[in-house]
Amino acid sequence: MLTIIKADGSAERRQLDAMRARAAQTGEEINRAAAAIMDDVRCRGFEAVREYSLKFDKSEPRELGAEELEAAAKRISPELLNALQKSADHIRAYQSRLRDEIQFGEVSWDSPVGGKVGRIVRPLRRVGVYVPGGRAAYPSSVLMNVLPAKVAGVDEVVMVTPPTEYLNDAVLAAAWVAGVDRAIAVGGAQAVAALTYGAGFIPKIDKLVGPGNAYVAAAKRLAYGVLDIDMVAGPSEVLVIADGGADPTYVAADLLSQAEHDPLASAVLLTTSQDLAEAVDREIVRQTGYLSRNEIIQASLRDYGCAIVCRTMEECARLADEIAPEHLEVVTEDPRAVLPMLHNAGAIFLGANTPEPLGDYMAGPDHVLPTSGTARFFSPLSVDAFIKKTSVLEFGREDLAKVKDEIIALAQSEELTAHANSIQVRFE
Repeated sequence: MLTIIKADGSAERRQLDAMRARAAQTGEEINRAAAAIMDDVRCRGFEAVREYSLKFDKSEPRELGAEELEAAAKRISPELLNALQKSADHIRAYQSRLRDEIQFGEVSWDSPVGGKVGRIVRPLRRVGVYVPGGRAAYPSSVLMNVLPAKVAGVDEVVMVTPPTEYLNDAVLAAAWVAGVDRAIAVGGAQAVAALTYGAGFIPKIDKLVGPGNAYVAAAKRLAYGVLDIDMVAGPSEVLVIADGGADPTYVAADLLSQAEHDPLASAVLLTTSQDLAEAVDREIVRQTGYLSRNEIIQASLRDYGCAIVCRTMEECARLADEIAPEHLEVVTEDPRAVLPMLHNAGAIFLGANTPEPLGDYMAGPDHVLPTSGTARFFSPLSVDAFIKKTSVLEFGREDLAKVKDEIIALAQSEELTAHANSIQVRFE
């Protein structure tokens, strides 16, 4: 089931090109549909949101009160509620530690030429969290998107999720556990548009985070610039670096844990051992037989799963950096020795007992991670994503006098005479 490739400089390149192709831009038809909805909501406001909700979700948008969220928490099993609360505790603790490293408020220092410069660090005021419905309704993603914003000190966190038949008790319970300020039953591109421009009782927000279908992703791209977004996520992916001593049962299980997400999901093994690659393939066949999403797994592995046998661990690391995966597991005798070689990954999991699902649910670091190679320049969602920084400048007349001639010279070189005049009038 798992294609095994011996690295030779070209065979592995063909496989990497296929992986990149799966993250191609959203189709033009979807982009046009999302753009039409965004523009209609911008022009007509809530009436347009209501029409699209009735058309696509067969239900009007409505606010979900705190009592409705609490009631959902009481309907789910005590075991699931306990798991949500424990996960929330770990996420909150991790994000609080990150927050403590940020110096909120104003800091300033003396400029080399006199006067003071500095900055103010503040949380955003209002953030939206999109939560999908249907099969992709994941309560863990509610925690992972909401809690960093709450820990950062965001004034109001607004969750939107598709209405009526799509409402999921575990999702609503997670919203209650995380302390969502407002929950609104509205979904699709119309929800993104409503949060972007404000529509009726749906407020305009400063930033939108959370995954969605292709229409939601297209709408988020269109909204960017009017508000901020986290990222436009692609298909899920895991890459495992393993040496010959790794347990093939564990490695296979971890590859399968991502392959079950989506037929477009990618699961890749980089190893220095041909024997391990073959043993992992046998384990994948065995374990897939008793897993519930075996059809999705088979499609994912057929098209985007592979094992690449490299000559050295350094070659494994170079390929991993080029792929820049969402999740990167290091299952070697000394994973800490491999870590300095790795520069591009959303999250790195060290050792045989640090599987990717630990990060998805319980460890504390966020599972909202860059995909499709964007870990080269994007970072995981965290409290950092929910703060903004404002520069502060304060010069006296004598301080300004020390640099006025240089400012005037620069302004005149750019033919911005009003800029130069703004300085000159103070010294005439």
